[in-house]
Amino acid sequence: MNSLKIDFVSDVACPWCAVGLASLERALEKLDGQVAAEIHFQPFELNPGMAPGGQDAGEYLTQKYGSTPQQQQASRDAIRARGAAVGFQFREEGRGRIYNTFNAHRLLHWAGLQDPARQHALKKALLEAYHGQGRSPEDTQVLLEAAGKAGLDTARAKEILAGDEYASDVRESEERFQALGIHAVPAVIINDRHLIQGGQPPEMFEQALRQIAAAPAEV
Repeated sequence: MNSLKIDFVSDVACPWCAVGLASLERALEKLDGQVAAEIHFQPFELNPGMAPGGQDAGEYLTQKYGSTPQQQQASRDAIRARGAAVGFQFREEGRGRIYNTFNAHRLLHWAGLQDPARQHALKKALLEAYHGQGRSPEDTQVLLEAAGKAGLDTARAKEILAGDEYASDVRESEERFQALGIHAVPAVIINDRHLIQGGQPPEMFEQALRQIAAAPAEV
């Protein structure tokens, strides 16, 4: 069975990242027994300068994209439909507010050092808390609950969130992937050389993973 390394570059604040991850998971389920993959979640901040407490989502989207409330609702409806098709349930009212996610990325980095499977579980718990429930990913209690749900040591997670551990690691990773040309997410990098951009449908991921796994190993 061929093994693939997958770097999933994303932000908890990104709804298309929730769709993309669910699609990737569906593709890997289809390839179970044929392709083995280890997913590593890499940081990307859509709103690195966001102030504590965040900003109203409608106001933010209008300022950034010039979109109207009607356009924003249409976009939410489309994303919610795409999510439902791959098993991710978005909150009908949308995100409510846009938040800074740097501490979430610090916690994800730590989780990845413990166990990729638990990092994966933490990522899913954070996406569900924010996009599914409208809870703040900058809220310490929300982060700790997600860590506990992922089977991580919540006392240790609390220590990390109280200080600045892994801050430099997260920034270095962000800079590294930006230097590789990643300026939008989700970005899925397979075996350090193949890039799949955006929240693609499961069929597209399945086809790409199958082709990459079947290709002769490069010397």
